Amino acid sequence: MLKELTIKNFAIIEDIRISFAQGLSVLTGETGTGKSIIIEAVNLLLGSRASADLVRTGKNSAELEALFEVRPDSNSANIMEQQDFDPQEGLMIRRIISAQRKHKIFINSRLASMQLLKLITKNLAEISSQHAHQGLLKEENHLDILDKFAGTYALRNQIKKMFNDLVSLKKEILNSQKESSKNRQEKEFLKFQIKKIENAKILENEDKELEIQKNRLKNGAQIFETVNNTIEEIYTRDNSIIEKLGIIKVDFEKHAVIDPILGQKSEKISQILFELEDIVEDLRLYIANIELDPKILEKTEQRFDLIQKLKREYNGDLENLFIKYKEMKKSLLLKENINQTIKDLEKKAEFLLIKLYEKAKVLSKKRIKAGKNLIILAENELKELEMEQTIFKISINQIKADVKNYDIASLHGIKIFETGIDKVVFLMASSKGEELKPLNRIASGGELSRVVLALKAILSETQSLGTLIFDEVDAGIGGKISEKVGKKLKKLALKYQVICITHLAQIAKYGSSHFNISKSVLKGRTFTFITPLKEKNQRIKEIARMIGGEKITNTTLNHAREMLEKVMLS
Repeated sequence: MLKELTIKNFAIIEDIRISFAQGLSVLTGETGTGKSIIIEAVNLLLGSRASADLVRTGKNSAELEALFEVRPDSNSANIMEQQDFDPQEGLMIRRIISAQRKHKIFINSRLASMQLLKLITKNLAEISSQHAHQGLLKEENHLDILDKFAGTYALRNQIKKMFNDLVSLKKEILNSQKESSKNRQEKEFLKFQIKKIENAKILENEDKELEIQKNRLKNGAQIFETVNNTIEEIYTRDNSIIEKLGIIKVDFEKHAVIDPILGQKSEKISQILFELEDIVEDLRLYIANIELDPKILEKTEQRFDLIQKLKREYNGDLENLFIKYKEMKKSLLLKENINQTIKDLEKKAEFLLIKLYEKAKVLSKKRIKAGKNLIILAENELKELEMEQTIFKISINQIKADVKNYDIASLHGIKIFETGIDKVVFLMASSKGEELKPLNRIASGGELSRVVLALKAILSETQSLGTLIFDEVDAGIGGKISEKVGKKLKKLALKYQVICITHLAQIAKYGSSHFNISKSVLKGRTFTFITPLKEKNQRIKEIARMIGGEKITNTTLNHAREMLEKVMLS
């Protein structure tokens, strides 16, 4: 329930505060005094988009504030608790609309986002204005109204998610198909590159080993000569190193009797001789393996050049070449598997489409069942609003799949949308025997106002709303019909808080609270004022004005008094 509303520097309103109560609160006043501006302020506090143009001329910012009493069992209370607010403290919403800076939202003194504001206020209050009347004429809104009544939005959201998942899958299939057509040339190129590396049969560090081998082969003759001379010097020539060391060894052994140190040195010379013999043996094996064949050098150089060429292609070293080889193998595998990937995606999409259709059929059945109930309730409500002869129907049909053009989703010849498979249209005939037609082809302003009121009365039950706000509910009606509308609003006010802007005395008289909105021009500026009409005489005077215009006579006063007294007695 909306308990208090404060508006500062908003459009032509400088500063007003309104305290609302349970029941039916009516706001009346001359055209242009700012009644609808008050409703716009409430709309902003419920989460509609703000504009800097709404800030009062000459002011830096506008400030709107509303205090709501929240029922402990309501959706708003549950959401508040989830967000660490205490519903028992009430819900205080404040919006600061800046002329130049960023707008701000506060919930119970805590800075909040627009998303959170909309979440908390979703089922707190609902405004029915001229926009709602026009919205009822749009067939795309009829499905939303039926789903609100049926309570099928949770199922509808599941279908929306499945539909979006299907759209994503189909995009993935399309991209994969495009990729597949591009892949032919790319695959041939990858195969060529991979084959070139595989044919080379390169070993790890082979380039370094080949470089050593190449240098060895180039200088083979010189190396052979040097090593062979070394062998001769150490072992085979006359007066070789080993021969000389042998003589020295024998001499040291002779004199070891005189000086034992020479015996020790003799033993060391023996060790050196053994080592020299090992070296000679190793050198003999080494020169035995030296290749002097120029053909072997040529083959080694060719192999080295091949590897160097491949290295240059892949950033200069074997490590990068091996990394690139693995990447190309992986890429080729993916490209060769893309046809299988497409088949897998198509199977997945087909399965999802079947599930989507099945769920959409369940939703459709729920809508048909709810639609029958809504028709009965709507016709009963319309009877109470002086539309006894009116026939109200709901057309629920499926759209055939387009054979010629591409449908995102269709099955069994039926087109599927993110909302399901149904197209819903509200039909009406003003009297029995007449052809049923869409609302936008037959409903007058007065009829439309009453249809909106009837649907609001029905939907308020399913949405658990705390506050219903009506602006221009009296559009296009008068006389006995307005009397019926007033009674309907009073009846609604027994269950909900109802706030209504009206120009008709027949509606205003039913208010349990009455506010007069007026404006004055002071020092060249327009100011809006709100006056609670708490005294009976104040209400009589205002209703008399609504009956007879500016000039209030005894006749209009008496009529107004009589109208109020009848309501009080009823």
